Amino acid sequence: MSSILTAEEARIRDELNTLITNCTRCYKKGDKALIRKAFKIAYDAHKDSRRKSGDPYILHPLAVGRIVSEEMGLGVTSIVSSLLHDIVEDTDYTLEDIENHFGQKIASIVDGLTKISGVFDKNSSFQAENFRKMLLTLSDDVRVILIKLADRLHNMRTLDSLPTHKQLKISAETLYLYAPLAHRMGFYAIKTELEDLSLKYRYPKIYHELEDNIKSKEKSHQEFIAEFSKPISEQLNKNNILHEITGRYKSIYSIWHKMQSKNIPFEEVYDLMAFRIVFDPLPDIPEKTQCWNIYSMITDIYMPKPERIRDWVSTPKANGYEALHATVMGPNGNWVEIQIRSRRMDEIAERGFAAHWKYKTESSQESELDKWIKRIRELLESPNYDALEFLDDFKLNLFASEIFIFTPKGDIKTLPVNSTVLDFAYEIHTNIGHSAIGAKVNHKLVPLNHILKSGDQVEIITSDAFHSRRNWLNNVITAKAKAAIKSQLKADTKNRIEKGKKMLEEKLLEIKLRPSARVMRKLLPAYEAANKDELYSKIGTGIVQLENLHEILKKNTISKWVNYWSLQLGRTSEKLRKAQVMGNNAQKPDYKTPILLSENVDKVAPDYTLAKCCNPIPGDHVVGFIQETPEHRVIIHQSKCPEAIKMLSSHSEQFVPVKWTTHRLLSFLVKIKIGGIDRFGIFHDITTVLTDELNVNIRSINLNSHDGIWEASMEIYVHDTRDINNLIMGLSRIKGVETIERTETVQ
Repeated sequence: MSSILTAEEARIRDELNTLITNCTRCYKKGDKALIRKAFKIAYDAHKDSRRKSGDPYILHPLAVGRIVSEEMGLGVTSIVSSLLHDIVEDTDYTLEDIENHFGQKIASIVDGLTKISGVFDKNSSFQAENFRKMLLTLSDDVRVILIKLADRLHNMRTLDSLPTHKQLKISAETLYLYAPLAHRMGFYAIKTELEDLSLKYRYPKIYHELEDNIKSKEKSHQEFIAEFSKPISEQLNKNNILHEITGRYKSIYSIWHKMQSKNIPFEEVYDLMAFRIVFDPLPDIPEKTQCWNIYSMITDIYMPKPERIRDWVSTPKANGYEALHATVMGPNGNWVEIQIRSRRMDEIAERGFAAHWKYKTESSQESELDKWIKRIRELLESPNYDALEFLDDFKLNLFASEIFIFTPKGDIKTLPVNSTVLDFAYEIHTNIGHSAIGAKVNHKLVPLNHILKSGDQVEIITSDAFHSRRNWLNNVITAKAKAAIKSQLKADTKNRIEKGKKMLEEKLLEIKLRPSARVMRKLLPAYEAANKDELYSKIGTGIVQLENLHEILKKNTISKWVNYWSLQLGRTSEKLRKAQVMGNNAQKPDYKTPILLSENVDKVAPDYTLAKCCNPIPGDHVVGFIQETPEHRVIIHQSKCPEAIKMLSSHSEQFVPVKWTTHRLLSFLVKIKIGGIDRFGIFHDITTVLTDELNVNIRSINLNSHDGIWEASMEIYVHDTRDINNLIMGLSRIKGVETIERTETVQ
């Protein structure tokens, strides 16, 4: 037994010595002593702990320390924090102990790396809370993120010792969050290894098959590397350019991903290799110019593919990556990708964030990486951000592909692929986003949901009378825009509730009453509100008028009250049933009272679902059907909908009664067909009545005229069927209008 312990101690000592020896940034006197001090504390704290593999636990923090030092290029503070990163969570040491030994900075980093062990919101994910807490420390020190990446990398490298179900969970989590995060921080090598390891444990058979296929082609590829590189190297030597040319396989994950996305077998993946030219830049000549000069020399030898040039030297990626990518026709008739980088660019590409700061000077402009970190800090400042919501929105910003959008003055903004005009508006400023009504893209008018392309020049059109809407959440993809819209909606709802509460209190005071449970028991069913906040909101927006308040309070509303609260209790029971259905296989609820389709002011999505086939709106005669799913979600159809009629005839047991309450906060799109006898100015008269008299928001109008007859179809926003009735009455008064009908609702 003693010999085993001696062997383990020797292994631990060797790892520590290697860590200290390879610390290239241990400049100051006392740096190595500080690392030894941190090791001693960590060793003592973890001396009775072992990993699932059976190894002493201390080998894990030592390995993390080596990754941050040797593979990330970080310094002593990061190494010490790595050695200590688990002791607060797993041992009796506290943050105060760490601060006393190593100071506030290291204690702050360790705090960010320590998992939360408290009680969270019941709807929050434990992992999401952990990740959010880690990012909160980003406000003070980005090294928290880098050490967390190193920790995850070592865990992935030692995943063999865990059971299969944990391997699958950790691999999926790594691919979803940590690999994109490594990309965003500029650590290409780490990102690639995380992706490959995730694939290895998720689909081991596929991974090993691809690995074997690559090895089988190794000899022929080595011959191709020599053949392809030789003329390029000779040309660069003639021009006295010191350089290295390397050819290497694409990662197994990227090959697999291409096979999946293109639906092709391994044999049809022709660009298995990428060549990299790293050169020592000549003095007094810009590196960008030298990259293009080398590109010119290469294209004198091999035919280029112009549409495959990627100029990351003029506009670096958001993670700081710089290089010139080109694709040329190789000697064997296949397209070959070449990456051209200076020595500095190569170090930034491999070492990411650490190298970014190494080359940063006080006069340097704010990089895209700096801007990204600033955006994350802005997100983290939102105090009411749900952890899962934050995680989803944060993930949206770990995009691998960016587009570059120009402002009218020529400034560049970086956004994710598929960003909309509205995303761009919020990227400029939150207030511009809130007041946006449209935009000009390349001098052409477009709507807010228009998807942008790289190189577009965008001018946002705003109006002080306009403000963000709930359906805008479907028109944005960036975390900044989503957070700003949600924040505005919550603020609007709060303002409506406070305004309505004050108005009700003043009205009650006039009749010498105060808000009470007894008063609310009469008002809620009378005004068809599910709770106090919904009632206040309806009052605040003018949906509910309080002229008949005195009469309502004088009435005996016992029967209506009982019926109303039986409805509320039924809804509550349904919520409880939904929570329990997965565990006890509960039966479908028996709906005796109508489901109240309320405003749902505090939620983005309602509890029910409107059917896509007929898209009912408030005021339509509607019926509900319980879905045959574990959640038993209710789908709302128009009663005249063919699908509803079919369901009523064949599955009447799934029918439930439903009832609209007043909807004035939400807008619904409907389609109107209108026609008549053509005359000069008819189109002007129609739009005037819609916008000036009826105050209708128009989405689109299509007008056709032939042989003295005209037809038009319009998509407009309404709140309920009363708006449609008013619209039909208003348009029917126009001379020349003969027919008006609502044909279908639209998305």
